Amino acid sequence: MKEIRIEENRIQMRFEINKNEQVKLMYCSVLPELDQKIPEEEKGGFRIVEVNLSGLDRPEERHGTKYIVTAPGYCLKYHSHSDYRNESGRKLEILTVDDVTGTYVTSHYQFYDGIPVIRCFTEVENNGSQAQTLEYVSSFYLNGIERGGVLPRDQKMKIMIPHNSWQREMQWKSYGLDDLGLGQSQPDAIQRSSKAIRVTNTGNWSTKEYLPMGYLENTEVGNSMLWQIEHNGSWHWEISDVTGHFYLQLSGPTEQESHWCKELEPGEKFCSVPVALAFGDKGFDETVGSMTQYRRRIRRPNEDNKKLGIIFNDYMNCLFADPTTEKELPLIDAAKEAGCEYYCIDAGWYAKGFWWDNVGEWQPSLERFPGGIEELMELIRSKGMIPGLWLELEVMGINCEKAKNVPQDWFFVRHGKKVYDRSRYQLDFRNPEVRAHADEVIDRLVSQYGVGYIKMDYNIEPGIGTEINADSFGDGLMEHERAYLVWLDAVFARYPDLIIENCSSGGLRIDYAMLQRHSIQSTSDQEDYRHYATIAANSPTGVTPEQSAIWSYPLREGDKEEVVFNMINAMLLRIHQSGHLAELSQERKELVKEALDYYKVIRQDIGNGLPFWPIGLSSFADGWVSLGIRTDQKTYVAVWRRNGEDQTVILPVPHLKGKKVSVRCAYPSYEECEYGWNQNPGTLSVRMNRQYSARLFEITKEEKV
Repeated sequence: MKEIRIEENRIQMRFEINKNEQVKLMYCSVLPELDQKIPEEEKGGFRIVEVNLSGLDRPEERHGTKYIVTAPGYCLKYHSHSDYRNESGRKLEILTVDDVTGTYVTSHYQFYDGIPVIRCFTEVENNGSQAQTLEYVSSFYLNGIERGGVLPRDQKMKIMIPHNSWQREMQWKSYGLDDLGLGQSQPDAIQRSSKAIRVTNTGNWSTKEYLPMGYLENTEVGNSMLWQIEHNGSWHWEISDVTGHFYLQLSGPTEQESHWCKELEPGEKFCSVPVALAFGDKGFDETVGSMTQYRRRIRRPNEDNKKLGIIFNDYMNCLFADPTTEKELPLIDAAKEAGCEYYCIDAGWYAKGFWWDNVGEWQPSLERFPGGIEELMELIRSKGMIPGLWLELEVMGINCEKAKNVPQDWFFVRHGKKVYDRSRYQLDFRNPEVRAHADEVIDRLVSQYGVGYIKMDYNIEPGIGTEINADSFGDGLMEHERAYLVWLDAVFARYPDLIIENCSSGGLRIDYAMLQRHSIQSTSDQEDYRHYATIAANSPTGVTPEQSAIWSYPLREGDKEEVVFNMINAMLLRIHQSGHLAELSQERKELVKEALDYYKVIRQDIGNGLPFWPIGLSSFADGWVSLGIRTDQKTYVAVWRRNGEDQTVILPVPHLKGKKVSVRCAYPSYEECEYGWNQNPGTLSVRMNRQYSARLFEITKEEKV
């Protein structure tokens, strides 16, 4: 038996190459491998990749439709491997081959210097003499995820799944194996159920039900991993059992779930979607911190994530997609007075009335803006702010005149007919004429209107894909999505300083295919600031704090505590200011300005800091909510009290345990709460007498004498 061993950035990986030349990934963790005695009969379920081609036998028992014993995945043989360094860090590539079909499969493992994260993808090449249909390929496969410790797996394995939907984004829930129907009921040696824990997205809204993420922890030994699938469309992950062990498998679209298959002619290749895994031994916060560092490493370099400009957007709890020059004028003045740096006119600027089903040409409405949109853009610039506009470029309304006069292959088509959703058609970005249309709109907004910010929205779900020029519906969808990313790269190459916000009915496309490119992500359309605290607190799990746009919208009728709660929702992330600022009382206006002024002082720390959750992730029913950002010298802790009866909360700050620090209530300046630092346990005690109130604390390490 031969081995490949990797020790890199604390991560330890061990591969075995058995007597049949099959490659087995036997271990992957930051903890040392203590028990390597796995019986030979159980090693059959240990592989590095699963690949399924049409028309091949799958002789081993697999029970159900799990992605195990794929063919030729189960019989791939080692050919060679390379282990080298590139600009990111160490890179391992393992080539396995199926001699019968001539399929070559390369498993890629990219490490990143200083971060316990691996990025993985799989390349499948047809080197045979006949075409092959690829039905499934994993981007990462690891069996034995339950190993370590002596407790039964039902007592030690914790799985966290991030549920996501409109106005209730990023809701993580924790489960045991038994909670999800995989409790122990068979002897270990034969455990192979027909059930899998499956989390899947099918369609173009990549996060309409779940974030493309998950978390797994062996609570007995402290071994943990957090993963993300980096794709802006269909994806799948599953956990189940095989040959007495549990496996984790991550992939992009599949034939079974996503109506995806890909024809590979001789000489053709297919690359799976990339996935990333962060490993740790100190729990959830540690792995999110590592993933945060990784996300910053792979992201397009841009000034926006360094400067963290403050955006005013006129939509939420304000104009609600009904802008006019008359309505904008007082808001522009109020936004400038408060300290905003960008001013974005949201939906509706291109139509005189109802606009939903006629979008697509993106020409300004003279009825709404008698002096032209350029006049308003120039006014915003004259106030020292950068102007922005809302777009939804990936669709055309069914009543758009242009949609009536372009070929059918501009759009998604199934069963010979254009795909409808909510009175819109889905444009197909594989079509060069579609990309030229989109380029014309972007170039006009930037060159003619002087726009420096675009809110790029997306409000439909076109489903499983398109049949035009595609091997399958899912293939058409995936190739469109990849074409859209290439188009987006070209836009940023032309306009590197242009900020394009990624929005999909709020947070329904929070994925790091998109967020490697976009510098800012809409997190929600949540209209109730009291609920938004939960989404805001949890948002750094799915997106870096400096990319996480949070609405703050002081209400027309409210008091100073309502303003403070609203502002603190956004102050450790990216501020998306809204609300009828011009109609607030002077006291409440001053509280908005105080918050934005303080934000400008600390925003560099937000862009460099790591998130943590003193009392855990938040649910909407929680009486108390808290989010922290830590740097080497400063720690910021936001705390919200909602409608619970408890007036006091104790907030653990583990990285400052036993440290001598100074603490101040940084916002609001009028404090009106009690607080104190407890040095030995490293906790901050906070007492707030009023429900629906919030405070932001700044903790500074004291210098050693």
